Amino acid sequence: MKRFLLFTLTVIATVVTCAAAEPAPGPQIINVQSRNTVSLDGVWKTIVDPYENGYYDYRRKPLKDKSSYFADADFNEDRTRLLEYNFNTDRTLLVPGDWNTQRDRLYYYEGTVWYRKRFQYEPKPDTRTFLYFGAANYEAIAGLNGKKIGRHVGGYTPFNFEVTDNLVKGENSLIVKVDNKRHLDGVPTVNSDWWNYGGLTRSVMLVETPETFIRDYYLQLRKDSTTEAFGWIRLDGKQSEQNVIVEIPELKIKKKVRTDANGYAEISFKFSPELWSPENPKLYDVSFTSETDSIKDRIGFRTISTKGTDILLNGKKIFCRGVSIHEEMPYGMSGRSYSEEHARVLLGWAKEMGCNFVRLAHYPHNEAMVRVAEEMGLLVWSEIPVYWTIQWDNPETYANAESQLVDMITRDKNRANVVIWSVANETPHGDARLKFLGALIAKAREMDPTRLVSAAMEKSKSGPDMLTVKDDLAELVDLISFNQYVGWYDGTSEKCDRVNWSFDIKKPVFISEFGGGAVYGRHGDIKERFTEEYMEDLYRRSVKMFERMPGLAGTTPWILKDFRSPRRQMVDIQDDFNRKGLISEQGGKKKAFYVMQEWYRSLSERSR
Repeated sequence: MKRFLLFTLTVIATVVTCAAAEPAPGPQIINVQSRNTVSLDGVWKTIVDPYENGYYDYRRKPLKDKSSYFADADFNEDRTRLLEYNFNTDRTLLVPGDWNTQRDRLYYYEGTVWYRKRFQYEPKPDTRTFLYFGAANYEAIAGLNGKKIGRHVGGYTPFNFEVTDNLVKGENSLIVKVDNKRHLDGVPTVNSDWWNYGGLTRSVMLVETPETFIRDYYLQLRKDSTTEAFGWIRLDGKQSEQNVIVEIPELKIKKKVRTDANGYAEISFKFSPELWSPENPKLYDVSFTSETDSIKDRIGFRTISTKGTDILLNGKKIFCRGVSIHEEMPYGMSGRSYSEEHARVLLGWAKEMGCNFVRLAHYPHNEAMVRVAEEMGLLVWSEIPVYWTIQWDNPETYANAESQLVDMITRDKNRANVVIWSVANETPHGDARLKFLGALIAKAREMDPTRLVSAAMEKSKSGPDMLTVKDDLAELVDLISFNQYVGWYDGTSEKCDRVNWSFDIKKPVFISEFGGGAVYGRHGDIKERFTEEYMEDLYRRSVKMFERMPGLAGTTPWILKDFRSPRRQMVDIQDDFNRKGLISEQGGKKKAFYVMQEWYRSLSERSR
């Protein structure tokens, strides 16, 4: 623990000394969909700027705001002035959305695109206004009415800036510089296996609040209890000391607390809720009412724990019948998914397969995905993009990873279906990596001691036809969760018939990835790769292998749907798609889909 603490202190010092010139976002405002909002979604003007001429001069020095693209100047207003940009005459992109699938010339583009939105606004008295982004990939620098207001790094978590004093009555000009270039010190780094979709990929909005408002709150069951609620509330504003009423009308709960000088108060009470589960995804209307603000949410209550090799939901053993999912649209061009409609299609396919669990890989998905999954009774594994190998010794890289972890937990901590926070995927062994991930695990447990923490590790060979997991990280996490591709990257499908498994640590075993690829509609011999027959046979042999695996508590095959990846280049087979999906990018179900459906149905029947 001492080494983790030392590492964290080093990170903090580095962040202080290496802070960017632009302000960082303010503390995240949660549950924005329940607040007064003004949508800025729709058509935005854009400028593609691979050399970042709108931000730097020819000697690579940052331009002053009035000389940069943030000024939003118009050549037609004064044609004697030298200007080399004009948003008004440039092309458009839809927000939310990625630029790669909206414009053919930007399909592989990695670099800067400037977004401009002009909108009418009427500032309200006694009201604070925040500019909220669901996500922007990867670095976003925002400017309002000619001045930069802040910078955010990280492609998959929400962020917000207060703009109360930046808005004007009438027309406002919002400029966002979005840069999706990959970096060696980034999270993820330069090498990954999914498409680097650039742009304002989730909704952008103005959020209106009272001068003192409820910024954040938490309400869940206390760990290992089904009758005691625990939580807290945090106000933001000058009137920090207030009475707050927490109500659950259906349960006749009405609890009064008073916030302290920091706007913080803890909440606890006894009650007897109907517990959330995949079979009964019960949610309660909950309201938080201060003297100056009120907000509502729908919250479920459940417990999650482990005992020996079992995962216990509400104290009862559960097998996680899952599937991994990337954040891609279910049909068409397969761009970045962002809407409730997309979520219902993707998660509907998971339910059709017999799932009670989804792994949202390899980064935090949009909030609609998590909330719809909760409504539909699907447990969730949520993770941050610490992927393959990153700069383990770089304090700034760690700070970036921790920031994404904190933002993920902050947004989704009240969702009953989120049961696993994952800190990494397929990372190489070593002391620096263990220190890095150990610090993240400690941070997750500090923020949320009620949920499980894990990471997708990798298998090891322990003898002839004997496999295991040998990873020091297994001592720190709650599950022995790992990716294995016996029959695809490791031998052919028949190898599954002779492989056995053993584990030294008595924890639940979770296969976070397995499978192989096929082109939907491509048929051939059972031994021919990329045919549906090979994939089907591999899945049949895999599930038989799993029946022999000790301590198995869950599986999430890779993956629900074919997804774009620039690593997958074979013409007429891959065509920039990872073909391991059980469903094609156009929604066609491969033969392996029905193998999993059959197996999951049998597991469900056995558990009754």
